[in-house]
Amino acid sequence: MKSTVETLEPTKVRLTVEVPYEELASEMTKAYKDISKQVSIPGFRKGHVPARIIDQRFGRAAVIEQVVNEVLPQHYSAAVAENELRPMAQPDVEVTEIPQTTGEYGGTLIFTAEVDVVPDFELPELGEDITVQVDTTEVTDEDVQKELDDLRGRFATLKVINRKAKTGDFATIDLVATINGEQVDSVSDVSYEIGSGSMLDGQDKALRGTKAGDEVTFTSTLKGGEHEGEEAEVTLTVKSMKARELPVADDDFAQMVSEFDTIEELTEDLRKQAGERKLADQALQARDRLVDLLLEKAEILLPESVVTAEVDRRAGEGASAKAKKEARQNVERELRTELLSETLAKKLDVQVGQQELIDYAIQMSQTYGVDINQLFSSPQQMSAVVADLGRAKALIEALRQITVTDTTGAPVDLSRFLGDVPEETAQDTQEESEDGTQDDAQ
Repeated sequence: MKSTVETLEPTKVRLTVEVPYEELASEMTKAYKDISKQVSIPGFRKGHVPARIIDQRFGRAAVIEQVVNEVLPQHYSAAVAENELRPMAQPDVEVTEIPQTTGEYGGTLIFTAEVDVVPDFELPELGEDITVQVDTTEVTDEDVQKELDDLRGRFATLKVINRKAKTGDFATIDLVATINGEQVDSVSDVSYEIGSGSMLDGQDKALRGTKAGDEVTFTSTLKGGEHEGEEAEVTLTVKSMKARELPVADDDFAQMVSEFDTIEELTEDLRKQAGERKLADQALQARDRLVDLLLEKAEILLPESVVTAEVDRRAGEGASAKAKKEARQNVERELRTELLSETLAKKLDVQVGQQELIDYAIQMSQTYGVDINQLFSSPQQMSAVVADLGRAKALIEALRQITVTDTTGAPVDLSRFLGDVPEETAQDTQEESEDGTQDDAQ
């Protein structure tokens, strides 16, 4: 097989692949056998019809077509790998030449594939001179109060109110959506927390200031059902309004929700929990800010057609300009982050071990309810899992090589979150250290 690449646009190429008949011969033989088993020709038993008879009856072109359909995807994939391309969409394939349909067996299969790709890009060199900054782990009284309020909120009760509603209150509502005067959706007796943003855009604003018995109307884009993405007039009937009533933070509360006897002991434990959470947040911040830093330094071009298609899919038909803008920002960042991490994994030669794969698959199964047996039985899904794990490991390895400080300038040790140093890396570090010692001795 021979392949060549022609750049049509910065993010689009034409791949031309030539496959000589010799590389197709085994598939041709197999195709003749398959056809021989399927046809009935007087004078020949099924499965024993000679190739020349099949050519006479059905034409060799039919056999070649079957072979082309069979081998083209694998030759396309091989050519993509050979030329180190990063396809971002399905190719537009055209077969321009096929092997000889008459006479001697021979000739060449030639096809072209135009495909959207991501051009090669350079990653900045990692090292201790690259620094990312994260928040400190200092726990303030406000942090502790938030922890306590969150805990109280889990044991809160709802109390009927007569005042005007505000953010955080709970409304029991009936909802009716109409388009051009025709009802397209309705729900009844829904409990909704004002400010949660969990239903329709504009719903929070419409409910603020209302009381039980009020009816309000607003316009919004539907988020589900047959009319998803369409603009509708929405009428809300407020049937009741309640506010959360938090329990008093005293010793009785501490004894009810924890193993502690006093509110002081509970508060001190919440302070420790807040500190642990801030430590974990540092690791997540360091990862995200390293990604931000690398994305700033690496020029990653994305095919516009790929981005636009994904934006349209996420935003939905009839989405507002604001919604499309937000979707585009998210799509571009996600795609660039994935490509960045993938390239980083190759550069750092990240390997995924079997036990790591099993542990990761178990975690996915528990988190997302994925059938782990089905996961391991699907090559496509397993390949995706390996790629995901490789990208995650690449960012961890990158974090080992840079400097992380907090906002006070103090160094941050993330080793407890980064796991054990890979054996190869530890060995390389030891050898470098020994070399340096030997040099000093000389």
